[in-house]
Amino acid sequence: MSALIQRLKQPLVRVLAAFAGPRIVYGWANADGSWCAHTRVSTHTCFEGQEGLKLGDHVFIGHFNRIDGSNGLVIEEGVQVTNYASILSHSSHKSVRVMGRRYVNDPNPAGYVRKSTRIGAYSFIGPHSVIAPGSQIGKGVIVQGYSFVSGVVPDFAIVGPQAHGKPAVVMGDSREIDRALLQRHPELHALYAQWAGKDNLRRALNGHASAPDAASGQEPA
Repeated sequence: MSALIQRLKQPLVRVLAAFAGPRIVYGWANADGSWCAHTRVSTHTCFEGQEGLKLGDHVFIGHFNRIDGSNGLVIEEGVQVTNYASILSHSSHKSVRVMGRRYVNDPNPAGYVRKSTRIGAYSFIGPHSVIAPGSQIGKGVIVQGYSFVSGVVPDFAIVGPQAHGKPAVVMGDSREIDRALLQRHPELHALYAQWAGKDNLRRALNGHASAPDAASGQEPA
């Protein structure tokens, strides 16, 4: 199917899905005109500020997520976003709370957060997670379900909730998880190295993956 037909098909499927239920649609057009033929996106995910959103190819975004590109959001190649996650580049709850009724008509609300967010290649965002504005998530990261992520997450970190309402912390290294599968399938080594790098392939295979630094515990936005 040609790229043109794919581009025309996506909005039509989204309209029909309002009556037929959630569907995953292949193909995504970024605001800059770049076309991601292998990116798959749910008809029932909410996108805000698409002019500031940049998806890589081979991205998967499942059902009932909120994706906010209003202040810049990059989701790199191969990222998987499961269901019921919020990935944000702005936050207004402090402004609304402290300004009350004045918030609505104020062009520059006090405490309003506008920060660009990035998720690195082949990372995984578990269900019911919140990625706060300004978060910089490295490549190969696993964000466990029900996590609140704020700040910088190192490459290959596994992060998860330490306590309700507190930022996620580093709990492991995804290269450790990948080792057994890579050892059983040497034909996959070159593909893994394409995005992870040869050094990280060696670390995954040989068990010398360094423990990543703890995720930044910035104050929630």
